[in-house]
Amino acid sequence: MSMVQVSNFRHLLLPSFSLPSFTQPLFKPTIQFRSLISVLASRRHHNIPPLRLGRRKSSTPMEVKETSFNKRRAEGKDKNDAPKNLQLKVRKLNPVNTISYVQILGTGMDTQDTSPSVLLFFDKQRFIFNAGEGLQRFCTEHKIKLSKIDHIFLSRVCSETAGGLPGLLLTLAGMGEEGMSVNIWGPSDLKYLVDAMRSFIPNAAMVHTKSFGPIFSSEEPTVPCQSKLLDPIVLIDDEVVKILAYILQPNCIEGQVLAPSGSPLKEIVSHNQESLDSPNGKRKPSVKPGDMSVVYVCELPEIKGKFDPDKAKALGLRPGPKYRELQLGNSVKSDHQDIMVHPSDVLGPSVPGPVVLLVDCPTESHLEALLSVPSLDSYGDQMGNLPEASKSVTCVIHLTPESVVNCSNYQKWMKKFSSAQHIMVGHEKKNAKSPILKSSARIATRLNYLCPQFFPAPGIWSLRNHNSSKFDSLAPSEGSFSELPDVISAENLLKFTLRPYAHLGLDRSCIPTMLASSEIVDELLSEIPEAVEAAKHVSQLWQECSPTKEGLTVVADHKMMIEEPWLCAGGTPACLENIRRDDLEIVLLGTGSSQPSKYRNVSSIYINLFSKGGLLLDCGEGTLGQLKRRYGVCGADDAVRALRCIWISHIHADHHTGLARILALRHDLLQGVPHEPVLVVGPRQLKRYLDAYQRLENLDMLFLDCKHTTAASLDAFEDDLQGISVNSQDLNKNNNREPIASKIDSSLFSRGSRMQSYFKRPGSPVDKDVVSPIMKRFKEVIQAAGLKALISFPVVHCPQAFGVVLKAEERTNSVGKVIPGWKIVYSGDTRPCPELIEASHGATVLIHEATFEDAMVEEAIAKNHSTTNEAIEMGESANAYRIILTHFSQRYPKIPVFDETHMHKTCVAFDMMSINIADLSVLPKVFPYLKLLFRNEMMIDESDDVEAVTSAS
Repeated sequence: MSMVQVSNFRHLLLPSFSLPSFTQPLFKPTIQFRSLISVLASRRHHNIPPLRLGRRKSSTPMEVKETSFNKRRAEGKDKNDAPKNLQLKVRKLNPVNTISYVQILGTGMDTQDTSPSVLLFFDKQRFIFNAGEGLQRFCTEHKIKLSKIDHIFLSRVCSETAGGLPGLLLTLAGMGEEGMSVNIWGPSDLKYLVDAMRSFIPNAAMVHTKSFGPIFSSEEPTVPCQSKLLDPIVLIDDEVVKILAYILQPNCIEGQVLAPSGSPLKEIVSHNQESLDSPNGKRKPSVKPGDMSVVYVCELPEIKGKFDPDKAKALGLRPGPKYRELQLGNSVKSDHQDIMVHPSDVLGPSVPGPVVLLVDCPTESHLEALLSVPSLDSYGDQMGNLPEASKSVTCVIHLTPESVVNCSNYQKWMKKFSSAQHIMVGHEKKNAKSPILKSSARIATRLNYLCPQFFPAPGIWSLRNHNSSKFDSLAPSEGSFSELPDVISAENLLKFTLRPYAHLGLDRSCIPTMLASSEIVDELLSEIPEAVEAAKHVSQLWQECSPTKEGLTVVADHKMMIEEPWLCAGGTPACLENIRRDDLEIVLLGTGSSQPSKYRNVSSIYINLFSKGGLLLDCGEGTLGQLKRRYGVCGADDAVRALRCIWISHIHADHHTGLARILALRHDLLQGVPHEPVLVVGPRQLKRYLDAYQRLENLDMLFLDCKHTTAASLDAFEDDLQGISVNSQDLNKNNNREPIASKIDSSLFSRGSRMQSYFKRPGSPVDKDVVSPIMKRFKEVIQAAGLKALISFPVVHCPQAFGVVLKAEERTNSVGKVIPGWKIVYSGDTRPCPELIEASHGATVLIHEATFEDAMVEEAIAKNHSTTNEAIEMGESANAYRIILTHFSQRYPKIPVFDETHMHKTCVAFDMMSINIADLSVLPKVFPYLKLLFRNEMMIDESDDVEAVTSAS
């Protein structure tokens, strides 16, 4: 290997001051070559300088210089981001399905954050019922190919059942040259979800959405009468399966949907309203369009009886085409007798086709509607002496929550199908101690063993006491299931076989084995025995950096990890003096880009301010599940209740599609409790999405455009408010608005910068009367969180992309000394730019995206992202104390490729990494040990699982 090649791969080795036996290559060079070749093969024409390989020769902070970027993408005009024209791909039907089953895709069952999905599988067709958050991660984990899905059915249209749909549509649209298309079915509320998603998902990815049932409109308050709602709606009827839908609409009386107080639908769907006044003056929760639920019935065709050639010959038929006609169900004339031969004359008895019911009955109001659907009774056991008996239900999958299942009326309804297999899915906790995402749970547990200070034990293990091996949570005192022997708890990947008929019934062969943390640790120590010594060294780091070093235990090679100058008292930021552990914790909930993978979820950062509440910086799909994995189910609910602000950097789906689920849960958790709406700060396109989505669910939030939280905008509003306090109230409002608007528009990029000319455009008029009350609320929220400021700043990625600065208030120590507050900066997605350096100056922590490795700078420029080295250089130029790299491309499933030259103040983030501000001095020194866990890892070990990386990253 030449000297140039050796130089290019030196950064793949562990640093010289690492522990003994830690010097094996982190990745195989062949993998690096393969990555480089793939980059060269996919070069784009963006007027970009040649690839820059190798490492920087100087360790001094980089000079502020102009960097290349994709101007057209930053302006939203890049043709490479244009949506594909998706054409529906219809698979050839295979009516003779030799294999068919339903399978539980237990998305969220370990964290109870979303509704499970159900897969209906045929040889050539696939159907999925519900697509909650985390569906893509689950399917990747268990090698279920989403590209094979033909239809997705929603039992309800809400964040719980459809939170994973936006990301799934974008993934399917990004596959291959033409993309993959899928039919999305749901009640008429689906219209509101599609309208909401249009603000960030290309129409081409949603052209095959199909809704059914009554249409809700504020202009047309009436809906079909009760009797019409109870009729089945045939959605699919072909040789493979017949799927029918029954609408369950609570309080559907005389053609009007009523709120509990009796208010008509016309009032209910009025925009942004949350509840209605009842005659007694009390506020009552309203019924929204998203309250509709669906019962799906899946009927498989019957299997014709075996053809008997002897009977055919006896009836005067010659072997030939007429045999085939009889097998197809057609009557034929006998060749030797003057009679008609019917299929029943020559075929054995038919085998009835299996019938599967999927029941989602979320409330007792829906239960009333369910009980009033008489046509469902035709599938019950009481029809045994009638012709309809051939449609007797084989399997009932209950997505209904525990509170409703415990109702005696629901249990009586279940007894109508006593011969069916009942699978209880909606509230099951059986899988609580066996994480659904085993791959990420294994990584988290290994990291916890090595460094529990930064990787606390996953909160999911606290659920083990909720485990139940029997269906014992359903009111056993009532003896409700004594007459239903076939009632079981759902388990992850549990199957119920439908075809072949000989194997009809439950199949547990795919159910994952239980996963215990002790097993993972034993596996780690067997694979990497050095981890024992490394864990001791990591523990030693906290003793070394503590103020008191008495009783310090010296370990082997201790001198190899000496205190660096920037960690001494003189180099430690003043804000960390006498810092308390209950002041700040940074929790990296998601550290991947584009779409979730086995090991990394998409972007989300939880800023835990302890008694002062918390903030979320970005909120990608699965954020709630990650919170529950980190803090446990109850702890995550507490964190959601205490959220003060959610800040969203830009409109790309991997940064905000978990938002609706968080907001809806917070609303539910705080019902009946006095509280203020949570503040959401984001780009203005996000407001269009949230406003449209609120037609489905109460989100209970106030929205503020990021542009109103830039430094210049905040100053402008402050000046304006002061002016109002001293000037006459009769001032013309337009005179007040104009200076504000001009200051905001001119502040998007620093005056005279290269970026200003590209992005300076007239902004929309600022309505002071609307914005000022929200700005007042914004100031109150910031102060209540113990912050001096929350300031957004524009970055170079896509239109209306921002980063954010959080500054804490000053504090006074026990002797009266004033200590400055800490400063946290989050870059969002961006290319290196002067605005980021200026905003990050003197930051205590800079959390910077590092999507690509250094060898992929061309790809980084094309996508307006940063490389790992560029991110580090940004932090050094801004003199940030600590730099945390995040938002890694999913082509690096476990750990990214990086240049270690400037890692003295930098650490790579992992999902669930929790960094207390009191531990910042230790942060860079831990990373060499963390790499030990990945020394044998390939760069890509799931090439079959990671689908196409979408352009919206």
